[in-house]
Amino acid sequence: MTVYFIGAGPGAPDLLTLRGADLLARCAVCLYAGSLVPPEVLDRCPQGARLVDTARMPLPDIVDEMVAAHTAGHDVARLHSGDMSLYSAFTEQARRLDEAGVPYEVVPGVPAFAAASASLQRELTVPGVGQSLLITRVSTLSTDMPAGEDLPSLAATGVTLALHLAAHRAKELTADLLPHYGADCPVAVVAYASRADEVIVRCRLAELPERLAGAGITKTAVIFVGRALEPRGFEESYLYSARRLRAPGASH
Repeated sequence: MTVYFIGAGPGAPDLLTLRGADLLARCAVCLYAGSLVPPEVLDRCPQGARLVDTARMPLPDIVDEMVAAHTAGHDVARLHSGDMSLYSAFTEQARRLDEAGVPYEVVPGVPAFAAASASLQRELTVPGVGQSLLITRVSTLSTDMPAGEDLPSLAATGVTLALHLAAHRAKELTADLLPHYGADCPVAVVAYASRADEVIVRCRLAELPERLAGAGITKTAVIFVGRALEPRGFEESYLYSARRLRAPGASH
């Protein structure tokens, strides 16, 4: 049988993909992080399915649950918030499943930064303003950043930033970013993107710690930093320009 790692999306139950919903509806066992996956998503599980909240389970116990279900002949839905490609601990679980000889597949989900961008009604790449997005986080007691990936080094690129798992370090990250982006650089923070309790904060970089403290935002947030958040005087994309459409051989 198979373990399906399913990206559950940013929170809104209807942002689960069709593929994820179909698989969830036919898996006899579902492992999910109760602190991150909305309970409404579990409504898609079949009646009588074994539901396991992994929020307080260590990795070996989580893998043991998946291996036991596989041995018993059951498909497993392993639900993660957002998308498996970012901060999901998928690699650690996959390594142990490989060792146990358990097959698995990955089903993509809507990542938090994409849902946050939609809530802001902002494109994160704007012609002539910013064409790159750097997704990162900050060091924590549990996980340090690799050499060369500290925030000041990454900020030196000057590209638009999408900071995950960083709201609790607002003062430190602001101090790291100010020399590279300037006090007046636009910032937008989306907490609980796509959910009923979503909170949006827009401010200048220098104001970030005070504004986050005032809004009570310490987790489950994406922090965007960059001029693309307030684009001015940008040129239209060549893809849709009259110049391209008039060019010889242009498709119509």
